[in-house]
Amino acid sequence: MNTSLPSDQAASTAAALTRALFGEQLEQLHEPWRKLFSTEPFRFREGLSPDERAVLSYERLHLINDALDSPEDFVVDVERLAALHEWVGPVDAGLGTVASIHYNLFLGSLLDHTSGPNRDLREFAELRRTGTFLCTEAGHGNSAAQLETTATYERTTGEFVLNTPHEAARKFMPNTSSTGGPKTAVVAARLITDGKDRGVFLFLTPLSDDAGLPMPGVEIRRLPQTATAAVDHCVTSFDHVRLPQEALLQSDHGSLTPEGVFTSSIGSPRKRFLRSIGRVTAGKLCMSGYSLGVTRHALAVAVRHAHTRQTSGVAARGSVPLFAHRSHHTPLLDAIATTYAATLLHRAAVRQWAQATESERENAERFAAIAKGWITWRARAVMTECRERCGAQGLFLANGIAGQLAANEGTITAEGDNLVIWVKAAGEMLLGHFTPKASHDAPPEDRDLDDPVFLQDLLAGIERIWHQRARTRLRSGKAGNPLNRWNTTVTPALELVDAYAHRQAAQALLDAAIQADHPEAERQLRSLHRLFTLRRVAAHSGDLLAEGYLTSDQVRQLPDEAESVVADLAPQAVTLTNGFAVVDEVFLDHPINRPEGYEGSSLPL
Repeated sequence: MNTSLPSDQAASTAAALTRALFGEQLEQLHEPWRKLFSTEPFRFREGLSPDERAVLSYERLHLINDALDSPEDFVVDVERLAALHEWVGPVDAGLGTVASIHYNLFLGSLLDHTSGPNRDLREFAELRRTGTFLCTEAGHGNSAAQLETTATYERTTGEFVLNTPHEAARKFMPNTSSTGGPKTAVVAARLITDGKDRGVFLFLTPLSDDAGLPMPGVEIRRLPQTATAAVDHCVTSFDHVRLPQEALLQSDHGSLTPEGVFTSSIGSPRKRFLRSIGRVTAGKLCMSGYSLGVTRHALAVAVRHAHTRQTSGVAARGSVPLFAHRSHHTPLLDAIATTYAATLLHRAAVRQWAQATESERENAERFAAIAKGWITWRARAVMTECRERCGAQGLFLANGIAGQLAANEGTITAEGDNLVIWVKAAGEMLLGHFTPKASHDAPPEDRDLDDPVFLQDLLAGIERIWHQRARTRLRSGKAGNPLNRWNTTVTPALELVDAYAHRQAAQALLDAAIQADHPEAERQLRSLHRLFTLRRVAAHSGDLLAEGYLTSDQVRQLPDEAESVVADLAPQAVTLTNGFAVVDEVFLDHPINRPEGYEGSSLPL
C-alpha cells in the first residue's frame, strides 16, 4: 500500500492516532478485549444456521465471563462495559446482544437497586443462569411507561402475582428461550398494592428451571428469524406467576415492606419508571459502542481492499488500485472523518455519563440519547458505503461487513428507537434545556475557511438557525391542539438535534487534534476535522449565506476547499485506518484480506 510517509513515521502516526481515539485507558479498557477476541474460539465459522450461531454466542458469553475478575465490578463501570461493545461486534454480533442484556440490563439493574434484601448473585455472576430483561410489550414499545403487565401484592401470602392481562401485554423480543441454558429475567410490571397502581417497577423472575424448561405459568414462544444478529428472540407471557416479596427490585424511588407499606422519594409514577429502567442509558452508550466498533472494522476492510484490488485506469492499458480513483476514495475519506468524529463524540458522552452528579444526570442522559441516535445512524451510512466499495465481496458474511451492517439495525432500535429519543430530546431542548452559542462578532468576510474556529462557529450558526425556526413554529402554533402544534414544530426541532450532534462531534475531533502528542497525527486530525465540517457547512450553505454567516465568495469556495482536503488525506488513508487498531487476527481472517482469497477456505468458490 502506498503512503506519503516512510513506514516508520506512518507507524508512529498510526499509534498516535490510536491514542487520540482511545485515550489514556487504552491498555486498561480496550486491550483485554482486543486480546480475547484475537483467540481461536472467536474466529468466524462458515455455514452455521441462525440457531447454531445463537448457541455459539452463548458459548462465547462464558468465555467473556471467564475473562472477568469480577462481573459485578465490571458491570458498574460504564467505561469498561462500553469498551466491550466496541470490540465484540466484528467477531459475533449476537454475542454483543446477549452480553449487553446479561451484563448491563439484567445484572446492572440488580446492582443498581440497593434497597431491600441482600441478593446472592453468584449464579448470575458465574453464568450458571443467564439474565435477560423484559420491558417492551407487543402493544407498548416506545410507550413502555404505559405497559400493562401487572404484579399485584398479596398481603396475606406476602407474594406478588405476575400476570399478562391480554396478548398485547406479552413481552416482545427478549432472548428467553432455552438456548443458552437456564434463564432468569428482570421483568418490568405495574406494581399494584391495596388496589392502587404505584407505577412500573422491576421484578426478578425465574423463567426456566435447571433443565431449561419454562417455569409454571411462564409461556415462551420463539419469534420468526430477524435480518439482524442471530439471537433467540421470543414472546413471553405470565399466567398468575407467584413471586416472593423479595422479587421486587427496590431503591429510594420505591420500596415495599412485607406488610405492604409502599414508600417512594419520587411522586411521579413516570419518573419512578424511568429510574427503574435507568440502565437503558448505559445501554445507549453500549449500543453506540457496538456501532463504532463494527464501523471502524468495516472501514479498515474497505480501505485495504481499495488498495489491493486492481482495476482499469484512465488509459486503455494498465491497471491501478481502486483507491487511485477519486470517485472511490472520496466517500471512504468522508467516512473516515465521520468515524473519527463519532468515536470521539462517544468518548465525550461516556465520560459525561460516568462523571455526572445527580443534578447533572438529566443532561447526561439527553447527551447519551442524542449521541446514540447520531452514531448508530452514521454507522449505517458508513458501513453501507464500505459494503458498496467492496463490491460483491462485501456481501459475504465472512468478510465482516454485511452481517454487522444488518445487526446495526438492531442498535438503531434498541434501548430507545432513535427517532423517538431524538423527538424527546428536541422537545427538551426547546423548553429550556439548550441555549444556542452566541454568534461571533466578526463579519464572515474577515474570517477564513482555513480557520477551524470559524468552521465551528458556522456549525453553531446552523444550530441557531434551526433553533429559531423551531421556536417560531412552536410559538405560532394554534392553542387548543397540542399534537398539531408539535407536528408543525418537530421537523425543525429534529434538525436542531442533528445540528447539535454534528457540532459536538466536530468539537470533539478538533479537541483531539489540539491535544495530539504527535505533529503528523495532529495535522491529519485537523484535516479530518476540516473535511467533516466543510461537508456539513456545504450542506447548509444556503441558510448560512441567507443569514449572513457566509459570503457568496465563501460559498463558491466550499467545493474546492473540500477537494483539496481530500487530495491531502488520500495518501494517509491506510495510516488513518491503522489508527483504529482493529484486531489483526480477525481482520486478516477475512477472505477479502488474505492473499489466497477464498482458495483453501471452507467457503464455496
